[in-house]
Amino acid sequence: MADDLFKALADPTRRTILDELAEQSGQTLFEICSRLSMKHRLGISRQGVSQHLAVLEAAGLVETRREGRCKFHDLNTAPLRQITERWPVPDPSGPEESPS
Repeated sequence: MADDLFKALADPTRRTILDELAEQSGQTLFEICSRLSMKHRLGISRQGVSQHLAVLEAAGLVETRREGRCKFHDLNTAPLRQITERWPVPDPSGPEESPS
């Protein structure tokens, strides 16, 4: 799963999609395409955005749900926590060194 996660995060367009979902979760493909076009001036096709969403979903970063004919995309940050748990940052206040 880590390989899928790093592959998903490697692409700047996918990171922009994640930024948009962090700002407003539960967007449809149409809404995501509109925001990418208007806000970020990205000239990417609907099919291209759909393919990026599929990579993000495979990595577990995006979850989808259907309501009637609409498919909504939600951000899932749980896989990102796996990265921080794998390589924990040492506590900066750690044990104090005793003077010699």
